[in-house]
Amino acid sequence: QVQLVESGGGLVQAGDSLRLSCAASGRTFSSYAMGWFRQAPGKEREFVAAISSRTSSTFYADSVKGRFTISRDNAENTVNLQMFSLKPEDTAVYYCAASPASAQEMGVSKSKLVTNWGQGTQVTVSS
Repeated sequence: QVQLVESGGGLVQAGDSLRLSCAASGRTFSSYAMGWFRQAPGKEREFVAAISSRTSSTFYADSVKGRFTISRDNAENTVNLQMFSLKPEDTAVYYCAASPASAQEMGVSKSKLVTNWGQGTQVTVSS
């Protein structure tokens, strides 16, 4: 099991960049695929990006592909989401997630294969 704590959210303007971080506790971090999901008011939680446990292969939602980059450091038990060219539609609460599945399975299955969630961090992009 891993426990997840996000940080780095905030209020930015359209076109700005922002970096989210997720710190994980637990000795099994490296065995989990890690991902980010987001939920805007009145909408369902949606997949953003994921990275596999050991190969670091990545998978992105079409809406963020080319703008967001996910990375992980298994020695530090952290996973980051670097967000560029932010848009108002990126406004949401962003959640860090862990899954024993692969990054692609995590993305395709949406949240069904997630076993651990962080508490979320708010990202607000003003126009």
